[in-house]
Amino acid sequence: MQVLVLNSGSSSLKFQLFSMPEATILCSGLIERIGFEDAKFKFKTNGKTIETVTPIKNHKIGLELLSQQLLDNNTGIIKSPDDIDIVGHRVVHGGKHFSDTTEITEAVKAKIKALSALAPLHNPANLEGIEVAATIFPNAKQVAVFDTAFHQSIPEYAYKYAIPNDFSEKHNIRVYGFHGTSHKYVSEQAVKYLGKEDSKIITIHLGNGCSMTAIKDGKSIDHSLGFSPVSGLIMGTRSGDIDPAIIFYLAEKYKYSLDEINTLLQKQSGMFGLTGFSDLREIEAEAQRGNKACQLALQMNVYRIKKYIGSYVAILNGLDAIVFTAGIGENSVLIRKMVCENLDFLGIILDEEKNKERSGQIREINALHSKAKILVIPTNEELEIAKQATGLYQS
Repeated sequence: MQVLVLNSGSSSLKFQLFSMPEATILCSGLIERIGFEDAKFKFKTNGKTIETVTPIKNHKIGLELLSQQLLDNNTGIIKSPDDIDIVGHRVVHGGKHFSDTTEITEAVKAKIKALSALAPLHNPANLEGIEVAATIFPNAKQVAVFDTAFHQSIPEYAYKYAIPNDFSEKHNIRVYGFHGTSHKYVSEQAVKYLGKEDSKIITIHLGNGCSMTAIKDGKSIDHSLGFSPVSGLIMGTRSGDIDPAIIFYLAEKYKYSLDEINTLLQKQSGMFGLTGFSDLREIEAEAQRGNKACQLALQMNVYRIKKYIGSYVAILNGLDAIVFTAGIGENSVLIRKMVCENLDFLGIILDEEKNKERSGQIREINALHSKAKILVIPTNEELEIAKQATGLYQS
């Protein structure tokens, strides 16, 4: 069974083609900087890598480029679109409707679209991926795996907001949580690595979107993203936590419309709003050159992560490990170093030489005398999606 997994982020598209159930990777790749003139397309297969830099205006164009490469006579993988049995899609927001992997129907697409207001950077891109994939691979089963599903275990006292009960009961306003596929995958890897089921783990997913999860005995019990994927940590273009009174102040004092405020908080804030750059690699390089705005933005970013680590250690009543994952978490030596500084009271002590090492495997970067493990675990949302999608037809 060949399963193509599409993982559409706010400005990226990761993909892998698996032969299941043996989980053999037939090809993989990434489209970065979607929406920019210098978007990057990387395609790997059979030890070969194809890389191009080209304008990719939106996710639809990116998916069309991927399909052309998959079907290429010389370097492609499949001879016909019918070679694909399942297309598994990451979908960010499932609201109250979806807590399990789901075959996509017109009704499912309608609900995903209706939830776009809660995840405007993601659900539209996810839905576009579904629509385009259905035209390119018309005979494949289309399956959705929802980011919100892993966080269904968060207790009511943690997911409920302190607003009148009608808003939670009638309008379903609550913490949903996101990046669940990634947090689930890396936490399961961490539990295996630690060799203990009764574990207390904090997973830190740092990419263009960022989030943290407190995980006890393998279950999510709290999470930094809430009703939508804009709260919590400082992200590439999203503000993270702010005082909600700011929204009313901008509307009343400066006559910003709600659409303008939404765009401000979702697409013009975060690291981009602070520095003019949304890519952390550029921000780190500018900070190294003495750019004060970039230096301050890095301090702010790390400070927010530390605050969440402290609060999650408190609710877990202890800590076995913190896990860094996703593009920034796996690759930024500087961010990991800054996050772990001055956390020795919590038993978190970094080994700076180990932190500098590069590896595509799970690894420890903590000092020997650190009470808590500091782990770097490459996330594999695509494999997790492939497993869940395949399992839907094997159960």
